[in-house]
Amino acid sequence: MSTSPEAVLAPALRKLQLWEPFNDEDAAALLALPYQLRTLRAHQYIVREQEKPRECCVLLEGFAIRHKTTGNGDRQIFSIHMPGDLVDLHNSLLRSADHSIEVLSHATGAFIPIEAIKAIAYARPKVGQAMWYETLVDASIFREWTLNVGRRDALTRTAHMLCEFAVRIEAAGLGQKLGFELPMTQSELADALGLTAIHLNRRLKVLREEKLSLMTSARSKFSTSSVWRKSATSIRATCIWSAPL
Repeated sequence: MSTSPEAVLAPALRKLQLWEPFNDEDAAALLALPYQLRTLRAHQYIVREQEKPRECCVLLEGFAIRHKTTGNGDRQIFSIHMPGDLVDLHNSLLRSADHSIEVLSHATGAFIPIEAIKAIAYARPKVGQAMWYETLVDASIFREWTLNVGRRDALTRTAHMLCEFAVRIEAAGLGQKLGFELPMTQSELADALGLTAIHLNRRLKVLREEKLSLMTSARSKFSTSSVWRKSATSIRATCIWSAPL
C-alpha cells in the first residue's frame, strides 16, 4: 500500500512496519485510527506517574523522555523518544502509569484513545504483533541503559548513549549519525547517565579533547573517530533494533 505523505499516522505506520509487514487492509486500518492532534510546549507532560492513561501518543515532532523521580526529587531518565515513536504503548494496558513521559521542547503528537489501540491489536494480529514488538524494542534499550548506568565508567556510558542516539536518528531518517541535533541540556544528559552535571561536564571535556566537537546546550554534533569508537566499543546493534530479528 502506498502511504500518502499527508497521512498523520504515516510515521507510526513506517515505524511499526520495521517489525512486521502489513497488508493493505492492516495499513489502512492503522491510518484510520481516531486521533487528536495536540501541540505541546517544552517540558509539558504526556502522562504523569500514577495517572490513569486514556490515550497513546504518536510523536510527530520533537523529542520526549521517560523518567521516574525518587522521594527526594532526584530524577532518572531511562529513555529518549523521537518522531515516529508510539511513546506510551507501555501504559495502554496498565491501570495507572508507572512512570512519567515529558517532552523536551516544542512537540506535536497524535493522541489515539487506548480503546482504539486495544481494538486494532485484537482485530488485526499483524498490527498487534508489531505493537508488541515495539514494546520489546523499548525493553531491549532499557536493559542496555541499565547496564550502561550500572557497570560502565562515566566516559564509556556517555559515549555509548550519544552513539546510540546517533544510530537511532539515522535509522529513523531524521539525520546523519556523524552530525545530529541533540535536544538535551547537560543537566538532562546527566539525569540520563546517572552522573552529576559537574562529572558529566568533565567527561564531555575529555571527548572534546579527543577531537569530538560537542555542543550540549541544545545541539550536539560529533564526528566518528578511532577514539570515539574505542570509547563506545560495547555498543550493540541489537540494542537499537533497526531491523527485526
